[in-house]
Amino acid sequence: MRPETLAATQARFRRMATTQVLVLRGVLFLGGLLGIATAVGLSSRSIGDMPGAPYTGTAFMSPLEPIRQRLDSRRGDAELGLLQEDRASEIVRLSAQYTIPSTLGTVIFDAALSEGVDPDLAFRLVRVESNFNPKARSSADAIGLVQVQVATARHYEPRITEAQLFEPVRNLRIGFRYLRDLNVRYGDDMRLALMAYNVGPTRLREILEGGHNPTGRYATTVLGGFSFRQKTD
Repeated sequence: MRPETLAATQARFRRMATTQVLVLRGVLFLGGLLGIATAVGLSSRSIGDMPGAPYTGTAFMSPLEPIRQRLDSRRGDAELGLLQEDRASEIVRLSAQYTIPSTLGTVIFDAALSEGVDPDLAFRLVRVESNFNPKARSSADAIGLVQVQVATARHYEPRITEAQLFEPVRNLRIGFRYLRDLNVRYGDDMRLALMAYNVGPTRLREILEGGHNPTGRYATTVLGGFSFRQKTD
């Protein structure tokens, strides 16, 4: 090979080698950039996706609704406990006031509440009617703690017997319900209701229709200093 030809060939090979090196360096550089970009992309994607990623864990906490239900239940239990304490305190107070066993006081108190009668008024009524004697019986055949006649009781329990009317709970509930109904009948005038309870609605009507002002010691004796709210127009 001629010297000038050899020199030209060597120069071409050098240029080719330089180009290949540059290409190889470029490829490596691009590869590096792609690798870094991929790594950064994956990292940024994982960071960016975190807030929006679906949450499937419980984080060691119970669901909120059962917690709310448990709190409501405990709050209800607390309120019930306070009511029970108030009930017990009132039973003790009223039983001591009328010097009767707390067992009888409990029966009177609960019967009054069940029929919507103020317990204080209920105790007053029992004292006047029977002096807390469950076996009391009047000359008019009024029976038990609140002196209810069988005919009156059968308006509420058609099949009730005389023996059943002596049962304290039944006697009280019927008597208190009767008083409550009379109070409604006479427009929330408890004095008239008590007069009707004492002499009967028929006799009270005769007194009122006769133009007389119904008076008597019965209502005053039952009520005494009892404070109650009259219906106002």
